[in-house]
Amino acid sequence: MNPNQALWEKGDFTEIAGMMRASGEALVKSLGVSAPLKVLDLGCGDGTTALPVAQLGADVTGIDIARNLVEAGNRRAAAAGLTNLKFQEGDACSLEGVPDQCFDLSMSIFGAMFAPKPIDVARQLVRVTKPGGRIVMGNWIPNDPTSFVSQLLKISSSFAPPPPEGFISPMLWGVESHIIDRFGQAGIPAENISMVRDVFLFTSHDKSPTELVEIFRTFYGPTMNAYAAAEAAGKVAELHGQLVELANAQNTATDGTTSIPATFMKVTVSL
Repeated sequence: MNPNQALWEKGDFTEIAGMMRASGEALVKSLGVSAPLKVLDLGCGDGTTALPVAQLGADVTGIDIARNLVEAGNRRAAAAGLTNLKFQEGDACSLEGVPDQCFDLSMSIFGAMFAPKPIDVARQLVRVTKPGGRIVMGNWIPNDPTSFVSQLLKISSSFAPPPPEGFISPMLWGVESHIIDRFGQAGIPAENISMVRDVFLFTSHDKSPTELVEIFRTFYGPTMNAYAAAEAAGKVAELHGQLVELANAQNTATDGTTSIPATFMKVTVSL
């Protein structure tokens, strides 16, 4: 199996996505989407942004490498009665079977950034987007102290085994120079690329920050791998303590619930 597919099928990201719905809807509203636009959501998960885009009337295709998330997305679309939304399995590095220049908007929010070949991802996004269209990405920013996910991944990686030779950190998608270079190699001039920092919220009215860490431990592939490595090294308590401390420190709710902000880089590419 594709290692990237194995990573994202290992857990169940729907458990985490449930705490991202409100921010996903807010992000979609900021994009000015309306019918009859054709929209691609790449690395879509179970539809945190794909569903609200479809609810605005656009014709939406969600593509994800994890088959369990594709199935969950199609169930959510059916339950919502959205005949203008479909989910399908696909690899952000190749997008086989997707025609050239077929989408008015191609978006990827914390999805395609984890594909192993970033130059190929940029080229595919440009290839499938119509001239005059847009590409929008949401990417975590490396080492950003105001980004919960960036810090969680940083801590997790310090307990995980070394990455394989040739590994390219997905966090580089949050670095301006890399964004410009990657889309530049796909034929996009720097003046057509804009970047701004924005905030995504992880919210739960019935879970504490400590319980949020347990959800990542149980359902989020990278964190699951970190705990497995920490267990083998006898360091589970150390890893868990650092993640719980992080979640509690970044939680802005004061009533025992969870509201944790995560800064990200919002990238807009004009074709």
